[in-house]
Amino acid sequence: MSGNVSGLLGSGLVLQNNAGDDLPIAANGNFSFPTQLVSGAGYAVTIRSQSRILTRVCTVSNGTGTVANAAVTNVAVNCAAPAARFAYAPNYASNNLFPYTVDASTGALGTAGPMVETGNGPIAIAVDPEGRFAYVANQGDNNVWVYRVDAGTGMLSPMPVPPAATGTAPNAITVDPTGRFAYVANTNSGDVSAYTIDASTGALSPMATPLVRAGASPYSITVDPTGRFAYVANTGSNDVSAYTIDANTGALSPMTTPTVGAGANPNSITVDPTGRFAYVANTNSNNVSAYSIDASTGALSPMATPTVDAGVGPRSIAVDPLGRFAYVANLGDNTVSGYSIDASTGALNPMPTPTVPARSTPVSVTVDPTGRFAYATNNGSKDISAYTIDASTGALSPMAVPTIATGGIGPRCLVLSR
Repeated sequence: MSGNVSGLLGSGLVLQNNAGDDLPIAANGNFSFPTQLVSGAGYAVTIRSQSRILTRVCTVSNGTGTVANAAVTNVAVNCAAPAARFAYAPNYASNNLFPYTVDASTGALGTAGPMVETGNGPIAIAVDPEGRFAYVANQGDNNVWVYRVDAGTGMLSPMPVPPAATGTAPNAITVDPTGRFAYVANTNSGDVSAYTIDASTGALSPMATPLVRAGASPYSITVDPTGRFAYVANTGSNDVSAYTIDANTGALSPMTTPTVGAGANPNSITVDPTGRFAYVANTNSNNVSAYSIDASTGALSPMATPTVDAGVGPRSIAVDPLGRFAYVANLGDNTVSGYSIDASTGALNPMPTPTVPARSTPVSVTVDPTGRFAYATNNGSKDISAYTIDASTGALSPMAVPTIATGGIGPRCLVLSR
């Protein structure tokens, strides 16, 4: 009894056959159960436990049947990100956020419910990888509010836990792919707040070392897909801070080379889904810095072509879940740039049509977990531009309903949730 596993990230995946014969899976590739079945015996391969990386869910195909004369070799286990069902856009200037539903077929955004109250200056939002809790960083209050996500409707309800204090002027928040830790980049205090997440309540508790120094004016933070490394784009010092993450405690430790240079005013950083490449949108130099990631240490090294041109004022960058395409929101010329990604080197190559129009002042771009849709958050026009992604070329095309209102003033981003 054998088959193949694809798309796996991290450890913890265990398969079973006939409710027993446990088989831990450490990596993608072929597997074989230790107990061989005789001809005529039934088999039923199931998932006993998922990987600790919760951003992907593993499912079994061709997993049941009866053994014939030939051995069964076609059991397939595929691990992939679940499709998004909900989305949320915080409105910085009106102290609220708008909840959306996401149409699984078309990517269209619909209204999930009434506007949700936030603290003062909600500037960023993150949802844990299982879609149970949402976290809003309130820049005016220097704290994070915690919400429970209704699994059926997607509506957010404030949790009866105190807001978590941050540093000064929190600007970005992220949850690690295991759902156990959260990190906030604090622009004015030049540090990162680090928290553990209560698995039952979603409450944030400061780690033993609650603040870790970053560069000047840290503006964006991301964690690699395996949860081993974290990176912060520092707008004031024009560099990226790099950290290793303790697998047990979530604590951040600066790497041996703690920073690497970026362009002018780096505002956004992302890591591709393979964890091999990182990209930074540099607002004042109108380009994107591209890095290779050392698989062992997480260290960043500039690629052979270290930068690629973007539009005017690139503010945000996102990579599709298959690592084939990248998109940049350019707030200065109201466009989204599109790039194909070289699978071997990670190099960015502008698409034949290098930009598509957005609305006024796009400050964020997001790609859905299936890689079929993209969204640009337009701060000036207070709406979301919605696009479909061509599966072959990555080209963006406006959806049938190309813009969706955010219902508030000063939207800063859009986060998608399962």
